[in-house]
Amino acid sequence: MELKPYLRTEGDVNLSEERRRWQEANLSEASLDVLEEDGRYFLHQSMSTPCLNVITDADGIFLEDMDGRRYMDFHGNSVHQVGYKNRYVIDAMKSQLDELPFLPRRFTNPVAIRLAKKLAELAPGDLNKVLFTPGGTSAIGMALKLARRATGKFKTISTWDSFHGAGLDAISVGGEGVFRSRIGPLLPGTEHMMPYNSYRCFIGGCDGCGLKCLDYLEYMLEREDDVGAIVMEPIRSTDVQIPPKAYFKRLRELCDKHGVLLILDEIPTAFGRTGTMFVHEHYDIVPDIVAIGKGFGGGVFPMAGIIAREGLDVAQDISLGHYTHEKSSVGSAAALATIEYIERNGLLEHARRMEDVFRERMDSMKAKYEPVGDVRVKGMLAAIELVTDRSAKEKAIEQAEKIMYRCMERGLSFKVASGNVLTLVPPLIATQAQIEEALDIVEEAIRFVFVV
Repeated sequence: MELKPYLRTEGDVNLSEERRRWQEANLSEASLDVLEEDGRYFLHQSMSTPCLNVITDADGIFLEDMDGRRYMDFHGNSVHQVGYKNRYVIDAMKSQLDELPFLPRRFTNPVAIRLAKKLAELAPGDLNKVLFTPGGTSAIGMALKLARRATGKFKTISTWDSFHGAGLDAISVGGEGVFRSRIGPLLPGTEHMMPYNSYRCFIGGCDGCGLKCLDYLEYMLEREDDVGAIVMEPIRSTDVQIPPKAYFKRLRELCDKHGVLLILDEIPTAFGRTGTMFVHEHYDIVPDIVAIGKGFGGGVFPMAGIIAREGLDVAQDISLGHYTHEKSSVGSAAALATIEYIERNGLLEHARRMEDVFRERMDSMKAKYEPVGDVRVKGMLAAIELVTDRSAKEKAIEQAEKIMYRCMERGLSFKVASGNVLTLVPPLIATQAQIEEALDIVEEAIRFVFVV
């Protein structure tokens, strides 16, 4: 089956022959039977069901499958900053379960307030108002509604290839075909521009262009006076696109000039992933709204939310979220424990040190192997881009998939983004030795597929 290019944007696909071959060669009959039963009862969807494998345990940086095989998890759906089964997080949740497992809306609880206060203390500037929700998609929805109410304008500008969640409003501002294609009419007023470092940018790429994509954005803003918000990922997490500081400095200036709110989606990247608690700290700007999620819940509890500037507290007469688990006492305990664990164990500093380890090893791979077209890293978020032709940047899609499954056989799990980008997202608790072992596995697989 030939797969359309947009099916390979967010992650590796679950419809390929390479996946089928890996399963037949590596999984027991018992595991295959469970996968078949899973496929019988769950609705099928891209990248999910049918599933790759059956996981029965997760501990620290490792996943263990039904056949007893262990994998270092450098994927984790970006929720595993503090590792799996983190005792500090789990003990905080257990204590809260005994004290207050749930409370209805209209009421608050001390742990939710402590969490909100902690976020206000951590976030820069006047980012000190929060709302919580169980999922990142709903966090984006709340941010969009707040922007409309605060500005009186309904249009947004976001980028193609971006991911902001799977809800109808989130895929409207998102830019990935695997979520948007053949769905029908989406949210009106959701305009799009080219992303940073787009291969199909009208000037042929971002190297040395003077950020002409922002010239185009300014052109849009001068002609659209009803744009209320710009929605961006400060670092594109799936294939690790890292704009320079000048990009966001100018973006902030454009928003201020045209009265547009800047919403930054840090759902997969906040809480230490890039070596700072929030990604936008690298850019020395203060956004108007930050969406958080994924790792916020400590790899245990689904927690997300928004952090907004003080002056945006203007929607008391409507419900921006009002979700059943909006101020979950258990979720708040998990999130607060996660932040405390990151702080008390020096994981921000560790992530910054491991960035040097990633960069040195990946630069070495780029120097040794022609198919390594580019490497990108920020903290413990890394990408190795594979090409068949460096000058044309032609994607090595089949080879990237073979490399991923070769690594799986040797005990390393990660995902492939954009068809050809090996994205490595380890837990922040991963040691230098474990990271070096993982990179040894990746390098051996690159050599095996391209050289041997």
